[in-house]
Amino acid sequence: MRLLLQFGAVAAVAFVGSTAVGAVHWNAPLTLVLGVMTAGLSVLAYAWVVRRTERRAPVEVARKGAGGALVRGVLIGVGMFGAVILNIAFLGGYRVAGFGSVTGAVALFGFMVAAATTEELLFRGILFRIVEQRIGTWLALILTGLVFGLSHLFNPHASLWGAIAIAVEAGGMLAAAYAATRTLWLPIGLHFGWNFAEAGIFGTDVSGTDAPDGLLDGVMSGPVLLTGGEFGPEASLYSVLAGALLTIVFLWLAHRRGRLVPLRRPATAADQATTLVP
Repeated sequence: MRLLLQFGAVAAVAFVGSTAVGAVHWNAPLTLVLGVMTAGLSVLAYAWVVRRTERRAPVEVARKGAGGALVRGVLIGVGMFGAVILNIAFLGGYRVAGFGSVTGAVALFGFMVAAATTEELLFRGILFRIVEQRIGTWLALILTGLVFGLSHLFNPHASLWGAIAIAVEAGGMLAAAYAATRTLWLPIGLHFGWNFAEAGIFGTDVSGTDAPDGLLDGVMSGPVLLTGGEFGPEASLYSVLAGALLTIVFLWLAHRRGRLVPLRRPATAADQATTLVP
């Protein structure tokens, strides 16, 4: 019930915001403003519903340390995609045809801010966090990563391989980033940095979604396993490898910091008998 209430509250705000963003048809100033507003209202909705349903302060979205965590996440996301696209370009799968559009990049900035924030609140802040409390970090990471990947099957040009790639490089990695830091700001920044670098800087498709040109007019060509095909570089084998590597790093940090949640052992008859003895 708690999961449904929290998911429903944030999803409602995200739906209204995304509908408003879609209605302005990539108008740069309006998309920027509406995207930032959607992100901010989603965080407020998340904080409110967590306080009401869990009777605690939502420390995972606390203001203290938010700026630094966001910046670190953005740098990791941009750096990760930059490394991926450079490797693809080295093998001839990506080239720059020219400059793109500044206004397109501005619109993409607003759109990606909203998308990264709402998706992290829903999938890591609510789904992963609550499931992790019941079945531990490892199983929760696998389960919610698969759910996140499969949710992208509804995107244009989606494929089972693309969904699996998203599950590994994003679903698993972002959950591991949350487990290592216990703040949603770093996963939000990482998610935004990756997406904005993908579309807003290098001008490639994001999860098969059509979007305006970013700062560069990027052209992809070559085998699907190299470029990701029409789904975009997220379905590239390089993206999967980069995401898997970062997942391992974040899980190592979570283990070192003592932040991995173990799988709960089901109570046995002996355990129940012991609890009944005064």
